[in-house]
Amino acid sequence: MVDKHWRSVAKAVSWRTLGTIDTMLIAWLITGKLAFAISIGFVEVFTKMFLYYFHERLWNRIKFGRVVPKETEYNI
Repeated sequence: MVDKHWRSVAKAVSWRTLGTIDTMLIAWLITGKLAFAISIGFVEVFTKMFLYYFHERLWNRIKFGRVVPKETEYNI
């Protein structure tokens, strides 16, 4: 079983949305400056989404921890 590229992109976007909100909240709590927290979040959303996509695609090539579903075992 292999994920399609669009699935990796969708997962990256949804994960980074949650992660960016977390980063901005932490930055705001530490600095007390909302504008600074938003600017940190704006930069990291793109860098981490890019990194996650390639990390996901790399893991898609590794067989570690993957199993073939029973329905397709006999169709190979």
